[in-house]
Amino acid sequence: MLVGLSTPLIVDWLLSHQLFGLDLTLLEGRQFNVGTTANELIDKCEVVWNQGVWWSMLLGATVAGSLSYLFAKRIVQPLIQMEKITQKFAEGNLSARVPESEIPELNRLAINFNRMALNLEGVEQRRRELIEDLTHELRTPLTILEGSLEGLADGAIEAKAELFERLARETARLGRLVNDTQELSKAEAGYLPIKIQRIDLHPLLLSLIKRFSDQLLEEGPVLRLECPPNPPFVCADPERVEQILVNLLGNAVRYTVNGSITLRVWSEPPKLWIAVIDTGHGMKAEDLPFVFNRFWRSERSRERNPGGSGMGLAISHRLVKLHRGEILVESELNKGTTFRFSLPLAS
Repeated sequence: MLVGLSTPLIVDWLLSHQLFGLDLTLLEGRQFNVGTTANELIDKCEVVWNQGVWWSMLLGATVAGSLSYLFAKRIVQPLIQMEKITQKFAEGNLSARVPESEIPELNRLAINFNRMALNLEGVEQRRRELIEDLTHELRTPLTILEGSLEGLADGAIEAKAELFERLARETARLGRLVNDTQELSKAEAGYLPIKIQRIDLHPLLLSLIKRFSDQLLEEGPVLRLECPPNPPFVCADPERVEQILVNLLGNAVRYTVNGSITLRVWSEPPKLWIAVIDTGHGMKAEDLPFVFNRFWRSERSRERNPGGSGMGLAISHRLVKLHRGEILVESELNKGTTFRFSLPLAS
């Protein structure tokens, strides 16, 4: 505002008198007699010009100052409100949100802040849920260990091989809980390293079939592979894909007493689908929405095998998402379950 007002003032002050005198000289050349009144005209012009300039400056400064105040107030008020909300957020109120603004730049800032706040609120909620779930899951093996050790110390329980085997199983269960919790927390926080590369899944699938076939008893389910001899290459981390399949095949083996377990592969560009299909006891339809929740196990799975950590499917779900794929489940009680997930095809 100051530069805008002072610039024409200085320019007019330096040039206006000379220009007006030049115009009077031109008038005399056109037979106008202004010689006796030229100086008086210049003086009057200067007085009128000065008055006009000062009034213009006063009016311009008033209008510019008023508009500046109004615009500054319009900008500062949402900033003050945003400052109060960020203070609430820093104090632990993660539900605080910045309202929308009429100013585009401030509105974009509010949208980005609210998105960040929503992500942080989700992280905090997941942290609390993880602590609650982990505390609940750790309570059972710790109670068993504590009771058994106290009984051994008091002589109320006889030291037998079966007891030590049970304590060893509970200790191993604690180890799995800790490892799976660490793995899942890294995956949810985005810190789990994923080394994407162009890979052929066929050798990996053959090795997994052989590994799990060796674990099955003769009267147990039949494990088979349905895969084209030369499946298309995919972009994935081979170690993480193996981890996903080990979790899915491990669940199928654990909950399938007889029948079959099929590892099926097919291509639907731009994705490659892999399915683990078993003829086990299956799940109820109302249980399916919770399958990928951490620490969740159906009632029948808890009865059949209480030693699982309940996080294998949650980890698999997160790993598939990190590969930009999707994982789905279909199940029918007493008929079997199908888990299938997709991986992007290599270009």
